[in-house]
Amino acid sequence: MSFNAVIEQLESVFDQVYVDGSDDELFASGYLRGHFDLVVARMEMNDETDAQAIIPNLKAAVEQAKHELAPADQTHVNNLVEQLDIVVRSV
Repeated sequence: MSFNAVIEQLESVFDQVYVDGSDDELFASGYLRGHFDLVVARMEMNDETDAQAIIPNLKAAVEQAKHELAPADQTHVNNLVEQLDIVVRSV
């Protein structure tokens, strides 16, 4: 599956959270979506189109910013990262 197709799949996970998510999941989704968009933009700017690199890059970005979140919020963000990882591994 192409890089852009995987991105679309991952974006659909974010979209689904907006439909079905709890308040905590909505917060995590909004927070993570910002990191996701930056990671994808950086990858595209560097002509890095390996879809399997999205999640490791996203995890690194979240790790660098973990001081911004309370432990409970970190848990919600990490849970959503894991959901995204499952999507990437399944393609």
